[in-house]
Formats: sequence, C-alpha cells, structure tokens
Amino acid sequence: MKSQKILNDPVYGFITIPSELIFEIIDHPYFQRLRRIKQLGLTDFVYPGALHTRFHHALGAMHLMHVTLDHLRTKGIEISDEEFEATLIAILLHDIGHGPFSHALEYSLLRSIPHEKLSILIIEMLNRELGGRLDLTLKIFKNQYERKFFHQLVSSQLDIDRLDYLQRDCFFTGVSEGTIGADRIIKMMDVKNDKIVIEEKGIYSIENFLSARRLMYWQVYLHKTTVCAEKMLINLIQRAKDLKAEDKIFGITDEFDYLLGHKITESDFQTNPELLRIFLELDDLDIWGAIKLWKNSPDYVLANISRMFLTRNLFKIQLSNIPFEKEEIGILEEKTIKKLKVPKEHLPYFFSAGTLSNYGYLAKDRISILTKKGKVVDVADAADLPNIQIMSKIVEKHYVCKAKTLILKP
Repeated sequence: MKSQKILNDPVYGFITIPSELIFEIIDHPYFQRLRRIKQLGLTDFVYPGALHTRFHHALGAMHLMHVTLDHLRTKGIEISDEEFEATLIAILLHDIGHGPFSHALEYSLLRSIPHEKLSILIIEMLNRELGGRLDLTLKIFKNQYERKFFHQLVSSQLDIDRLDYLQRDCFFTGVSEGTIGADRIIKMMDVKNDKIVIEEKGIYSIENFLSARRLMYWQVYLHKTTVCAEKMLINLIQRAKDLKAEDKIFGITDEFDYLLGHKITESDFQTNPELLRIFLELDDLDIWGAIKLWKNSPDYVLANISRMFLTRNLFKIQLSNIPFEKEEIGILEEKTIKKLKVPKEHLPYFFSAGTLSNYGYLAKDRISILTKKGKVVDVADAADLPNIQIMSKIVEKHYVCKAKTLILKP
C-alpha cells in the first residue's frame, strides 16, 4: 500500500489494514453497508450503549485474526502470505450477509435463509468483481480448503468471531461479567493434526470463556426486553407483508418494498444476482424510516406498533421455566383481546408465545485441549470442570409477550 491505513478501535486501539486488497474490500459499498446495521439489533432498548455496528465487529475480528495468525507462526505453524490474507478476508466478511437488525429479522424478512448462506453468495459475487482474488477465501469460508484449521478460526465454538463479539458487546453494554481473556486464549492456541487446540494451561480461560458466553446470552442477547422488542418488530414486518399483499403499504424505500412483496428463496438468490444487489441496499435505516412513516398509517396495527417503537412502549413479557399449557395460552389470548378490544384475527400482531434456548458448550463441535503429554482431549474431559458438563445441557425458557395498551383504537 502507498501509505499504511490505520483505524482507531475503542476496544483494541489502533488496527492496521494490512493490504491493498483488504482496503479495497473495506471500501466497497457492500462492506460499508455494515456501518448501518447495529451489531445487537434492538438491545439498546435495554443497554443504551449498545450502538456498535457489524462494521465495528468485522474490523475487530480481522484484527484478532491477524494477532492469532502471527502467534501461530511464532509456534512454528507454516502459514503462507496468501493463506494469511485469505483468512483475514474470510473473517472480515463472515457477517456480510446480515440484514437489517442483524438476527432479529433473519427469518421474517427473508424466510429460511440464514445470513451465513447469504454471506457465501455475496463473497462469490465480490470474487467475480475482484477477478477471482477471493478464491482461497471462499475455500476457507466453505471449509473446502485442505488445511481445516483455518476454517475453525473463522467458524467454530472457539472462533475469532466469538472472541471479538464477546469483548465488544461487553464493552458497549457495560456488562462486565461477560469479560473474557481473549489475549490469553490466543496465546494458548496451537495446531495439532490440522486442528486448533488449546494448551492445557489455558483450560481455565476456556472455562471462563464458555461461562461468559452463556451469561451474555441470558443477560444480553436473550434479555427478556430485547426478546419482546424483536417479537414486536417481527410482528410489524408481518403486518407490512400482509398489507403489501393487498397493495395497502406505502412510503418505503424501493428495496424494502420489493422484499416485502416477494417470497424469495435461497435458490432465487442463486439464479438472480440482481436480488442480492437489492438485498445489499437494505439496512436498519430502511426499517426505521418506514416506522417513522407508518406511525401515521391508516392501518391501526401498523400505526400502533410503529408508535410503540418510537416511544419505547414495549410489549409485556412473561417467562416460565416450564412450557405454557395450551389452555393457559388460550386464556391469556382471550384476556388480551378483551383488554385491547381488537378483532381476533389481529391478535397475532399483538400477542406472541415461544421458547428461548441457550447452551454453553456443544460437545459435537468440541474444543480440544492439548495435554502436557501431547494428547488431544475434549475440554469437558480434560480436567475436573463440572461447570462445562453443566453447560453442555440446553436450557430452555418459555415466554408469552403481549401489548399492554393501544395508542390508537381499531
């Protein structure tokens, strides 16, 4: 590069952009769009500081990957310059397929199309634009490269993605209990039999990492108020879709209008590149702009939920460790209809029930510990760590959330 580019990150300090190709990708409109997508969706309704973006996270993850690959080289792991750059780009682009509000609308605005699959399609499109310079990045991203440990660093239970977002989310939410020792974890990393392993002396850092992640899920990512706000947003988008089907929706950007009016499948994206370009024009601002307009909609459902968002008048949520009985949900539905005075067919927009699940550690995607004797074992078996055994169990919580009052009556 003619002059080395440096960015100042609030979590790590100065981050260096190490190559012209990486700078070209960061400067691309597809990547710049991530500035307009918040990392934690609607979590700022609970933690006001949670305003950081996918752009922040992607750059932070690239920085941590750089540190990790440098460290592995010092341990004698041969990593070519081409592999080094390709892996940096893989982690830089790992979230490029996220839509507005990150996970909140992943299965409502576009149904059954996870962001990981969209990321692959976008990287493939970028690769064509860049004359095939992302071929190796794609192989690593799709786990098709012969050296599998590179993909592990990009996507696994102990990947660089998680190391960055846990630190970053702790920083911006102020939830210090979720703090992890990322630097120590990276220093304890090694490669054995083409797999990422952690030296035995780093085992307690891994236990802390898993505990912190589990805590962050219940305290931040699955916080009951955040869950409630996300359900409201999903219901709002569903109402907009229903109105769009009747040609009653108005005042939104062309791209948002198109996605509301079409049931797009993964194969549609694969066969029609123009759809991907339409999706890549969409960000949080499209949704917020629509909400500002919809508050004056003649449709009372659209107007109510929009005004609720703008005034933070959120649904009320009730949590339970055991599933709600069908009869119990029926009673709650009838009470909501009576209180809100809404037609029964409109109840699903103001009433939602479901289940939240969380786990700390999945044994099938193991974290490997390298013992002092050179043996590779699963972290759950490496020492007397009952917490990890407990964290392997999936914990479920069941919820019902409903509107408390309506601003505008039917």
